[in-house]
Amino acid sequence: MITSRQVRAARALLGWTQEMLADKALVALTALKRLESENDLPVREDTRHQVAKALEAAGIVFLDSDRGQGVLLVSNSRREQRK
Repeated sequence: MITSRQVRAARALLGWTQEMLADKALVALTALKRLESENDLPVREDTRHQVAKALEAAGIVFLDSDRGQGVLLVSNSRREQRK
């Protein structure tokens, strides 16, 4: 399960605003704000899945280990050619 910190970090790596991510993930901006909130607000699993899918399509890899969670931005030559 992706965390609010991972989503915020992924957006920062990509240089995306909340509005951009909500648009790309096809979720409501208010739903994304709830997901990114540190207040543990309830978020639908479908919302979490759509956000993760949009970020992964942009090159984000979610990391989760016994040492913690994080994100990584990977380069994809095909994705770079489309820009």
